[in-house]
Amino acid sequence: MTPIRPDLDTLPAYVPGRAIPGAIKLASNEVALAPTAPVLAAIAEAAAAGNRYPDLAVVSLSERLASELDVTPDRIAVGCGSVSLCQQLVQITCRETTDEVVYAWRSFEAYPIVTQIGNARAVTVPLDGDFRHDLDAMAAAVTPRTRLVFVCSPNNPTGTVVHRAEFERFMDAVGPDVVVALDEAYHEYVTDPEAVDGLPLLDRYPNLVVLRTFSKAYRLAGLRVGYAVTAPEIATALKKVCAPFSVSTVAQAGAIAALDHAGELLAACKEAVGERVRVREALLAAGFTVPHTQSNFVWLALGGRTADFAAHCLEHKVVVRPFHPDGVRVTVTTPEEDDRFLEAARSF
Repeated sequence: MTPIRPDLDTLPAYVPGRAIPGAIKLASNEVALAPTAPVLAAIAEAAAAGNRYPDLAVVSLSERLASELDVTPDRIAVGCGSVSLCQQLVQITCRETTDEVVYAWRSFEAYPIVTQIGNARAVTVPLDGDFRHDLDAMAAAVTPRTRLVFVCSPNNPTGTVVHRAEFERFMDAVGPDVVVALDEAYHEYVTDPEAVDGLPLLDRYPNLVVLRTFSKAYRLAGLRVGYAVTAPEIATALKKVCAPFSVSTVAQAGAIAALDHAGELLAACKEAVGERVRVREALLAAGFTVPHTQSNFVWLALGGRTADFAAHCLEHKVVVRPFHPDGVRVTVTTPEEDDRFLEAARSF
């Protein structure tokens, strides 16, 4: 018999957003705009060196990020997207099958996958009535076996944020012996002044890991590059379990160029913020339940009607992302594509 772990048969699959010819794809939280011309030029130049291995230590990008974030380079760990870093966090914290990883549910669908791959035990805590993290309940769920906690803010797929004051209370309650990963993949879209920003809290909480990515606001989803900012000891451990050369030369060059031209790239976030307000207000007027979102998507709490709504949108050539049996996540994009979605939603 092949010595494959039998529990992999029950591993939840990561479901990518569908792409249907002729349909508008609003299922993957991708940015509709391509990378800017200077970023594309840097990517093309880097591709010409495709016969050489990437910089294993990702030195230039790490130093550029450190300068941008006002931290030392030894506090940066770059990975093949923030999803890879989530899996690396499980690897460096969990040793036994009784070790626990705590996260809210529903939240980012990669958390149960990386937890099971890491042979750890998932402990899920329901979102509250406003589709937000219930941090008091999450703190209560921490036990002596807890090794890692994921907090997603803005939360994927509901778009809600954790506020700084409640997060600080949570960190104080959890204590220093549990690693807490604050997943801020959509940080650049946040406008709520009370929303937590993990970077200023790193010195106060050495067990905190801030995760961010170039996949969303920086328009590099296809290049797969994310990063963690944390204490040097945690960053070093993350690098030890990173697959060698997993951050490609093209990804490193594209990310550096994106930072060099961040002003132009992030200006588009303001347009997305305006559109998410417009789309949410239109959906509320149509009778849908849509929580306040601080990301580049909206969440429609549809419960048992989730599959019907997704099918209805598909009939109107709009692809959304259903999460059975809770609701549907829809990426906010250009006004023209948003209007196509709203037309479909209003006719449901």
